[in-house]
Amino acid sequence: MKFVRPLLLPMLLALLASAIGPAFAQEATIRKNLSERLSNLPKIDEISKTPMNGLYEVRMGSDIMYSDAEGNFLIQGALIDVKQKRNLTEERTEKLSAVAFDQLPLKNAFTQVRGNGKRKLAIFADPNCGYCKRFEKDLQKLENVTIYHLLYPILGEDSKAKSKHIWCAKDKAKTWNDWMVGGTTPPAANCDTAAVDANVEFGKKQRITGTPTLFFADGTRVPGAVPIAQVEKMLAEIK
Repeated sequence: MKFVRPLLLPMLLALLASAIGPAFAQEATIRKNLSERLSNLPKIDEISKTPMNGLYEVRMGSDIMYSDAEGNFLIQGALIDVKQKRNLTEERTEKLSAVAFDQLPLKNAFTQVRGNGKRKLAIFADPNCGYCKRFEKDLQKLENVTIYHLLYPILGEDSKAKSKHIWCAKDKAKTWNDWMVGGTTPPAANCDTAAVDANVEFGKKQRITGTPTLFFADGTRVPGAVPIAQVEKMLAEIK
């Protein structure tokens, strides 16, 4: 046994290399061919096999496309597992876009607590966003929730001004509701508004491109003014 054991490690390493080598080679081929043939293609962050034979996922940031094994074809669209009735592209995108709740800039939010406040929801919103206003009216129906409002002015200078007036208000939540639900313009107010600027910087890094954008306690990101029934369902499913 003393003579056999030293031989095992090289053999195991050789077997491991033979198994991993082709995968790395395939990835390198796809990466090389796509990058050379499509000069305007964003930087490829990851290439991985999909459940479909011969099809590879090409990830660029949180964007996903698909390629054959040689990088000769690039496919944009959803990959559906029809047997399990699952949208694999959507599931993957949701996973990539998730942000841990404790990594959100919650110190730069103002809150509204309803009922016991046990459930948590964070919302990036622009005060001049029509969808946000409609969604805010629906939010009034939610119970037993703590809502973290993160001002996210991306629709122009007036949005920035209103966001700063709301942030500097004595009662931020009331001023927000008065404007978003009641249509009362936020009165002028001055203070340190670095928090609003920090929200915008965070949003750019996390590719928050529209409002409202919701984040749930499990990290799930949901863009857009989705039906309140969907929000309620997602809140109820989080343990």
